[in-house]
Amino acid sequence: MAGKKASNHDTARGVYMISVAAELAGMHPQTLRIYEARGLITPKRSSGNTRLYSQEDVARLRRIQELTSELGMNLAGVEKVFELEQEMARMQERMLRLQREADRMEQEMRDEVERIRRSFRFELVPYEPPGSALVPRDLEGVRIPIKRAKNARRQA
Repeated sequence: MAGKKASNHDTARGVYMISVAAELAGMHPQTLRIYEARGLITPKRSSGNTRLYSQEDVARLRRIQELTSELGMNLAGVEKVFELEQEMARMQERMLRLQREADRMEQEMRDEVERIRRSFRFELVPYEPPGSALVPRDLEGVRIPIKRAKNARRQA
């Protein structure tokens, strides 16, 4: 059971105090306060108002460190990168919703086409091209006697 709880660890739960989070991210605790003031990071707060950082927060701090140290970005650039990443995530989610909706509508359309196709099977009459016999094949050669009035021949 203990192994199962460890695998379900909530990475968003605040568990690290500022000194531990700073050490895990390879930064000074004051840097974390600056990032918080800029809105780059938002740690949870304990009942005693102590900052508590989560695994996700530490990962974000490492990302900030990567963008500033390795790529030479300033904090305004980091903010813009995070905004663009968030916008991209929203757009991807929207695209997924639209794709699911398109798939659903396509299936509805296929079902409706199939329903109409089945209903036409009973209503359609086979097409006989011009010049073909108008009498069904099973009645060919059958003579139907016609009674005419005696006067009808004389008048014609």
